[in-house]
Amino acid sequence: MGHFKHFQKEYLVVSGIFIGIAFVFFVFDRSSSPLYVASDQEAALSLIKEEKIQHISPPESVKAIYMTSWVAGTGYWREDLAGFIDSTELNAVVIDVKDYTGRISFEVDDSYINELGSVERRIPDIKNFIKELHDKNIYVIARISVFQDPYFVKIHPELAVKKKDGSVWKDYKGIPWIDPAAEDFWAYIVRVARASEKAGFDELNFDYIRFPSDGNMKNIAYDYWDETTPPAEVMSGFFAYLRRELGDAGVPLSADLFGMTTVNYDDLNIGQILENAALYFDYIAPMVYPSHYPTGFAGFKNPAVHPYQIVNQAMTVASERLIAASSTPSKLRPWLQDFDLGADYDAVMIRKQMQAVYDSGLTSWMVWDASNKYTRGAYQGE
Repeated sequence: MGHFKHFQKEYLVVSGIFIGIAFVFFVFDRSSSPLYVASDQEAALSLIKEEKIQHISPPESVKAIYMTSWVAGTGYWREDLAGFIDSTELNAVVIDVKDYTGRISFEVDDSYINELGSVERRIPDIKNFIKELHDKNIYVIARISVFQDPYFVKIHPELAVKKKDGSVWKDYKGIPWIDPAAEDFWAYIVRVARASEKAGFDELNFDYIRFPSDGNMKNIAYDYWDETTPPAEVMSGFFAYLRRELGDAGVPLSADLFGMTTVNYDDLNIGQILENAALYFDYIAPMVYPSHYPTGFAGFKNPAVHPYQIVNQAMTVASERLIAASSTPSKLRPWLQDFDLGADYDAVMIRKQMQAVYDSGLTSWMVWDASNKYTRGAYQGE
């Protein structure tokens, strides 16, 4: 595995807080007369220490797998996956910071998040774990699931997507959503993102950045979205907000999009348009899982059994669109599947997806398996 360039971001951490006590620092000459009296501000600054946070810059070709927060907090399992990454072509890992439950997977130094009670300490030693990954030159990406958030809805139901009777709406999985136009929640996501960067993550990846779609859409209502402004405009506003608020974070921002955004020019009724996202994110990750395409897509009765054709078409069209939009295909980093759905995905099926990416002119990909039990034979050795 190649060695990637390291860079640092320095933070100032106050080493002590003193209330109601004035500290004066004196410098004496040999006659014991004070030559200089330091101000309170100067005294405080003298008590500040630096903490250096190390980041790895993104590999030229990212090849990543996904790791749940629970696995990241389980020693033997995470060590096995880290060793797997280190011994193959893989060079990156995507770890849940905030998943579909809305819980934050490690302790953070943020008063609002802590008062909210969002933290569920699944990864007790996140900084140490990230350092171990960095020592292996593994690029570490923080996955933040955004508008799908049952925990926040429980605390602030007024921000939730509603039913027409005013009660909380849920999708077919029973998961409630935050109203995408609720800007107070946007600020919370920025806090989560900053806490992730401070923990040492090298990239901030945002998932579920869309309007809900898989539920009873006939009985859905919004308190914050006016239901007139196009959803794509709302989501573009959110994308712009993330760029504005996190532009100084010193790490790349990336977005997960529906796979169909590569070939559809409308917003799919969820607010996602490829070109809009490309304006604000450093990397775009379309979820081009062949199993998730509808019957008849590209003329295939079952797209899942045609992984090469589905992925190649999706990424070829996406590349052409970004070029036409004066952007660059190098932003594209698709999610591929290593799970069985619609077909048995063995090593051959997985490699076909990777080859489809390469043949579309791209070099980066990420692979998803919710169970974290990857098909080891699908990944080439160093």
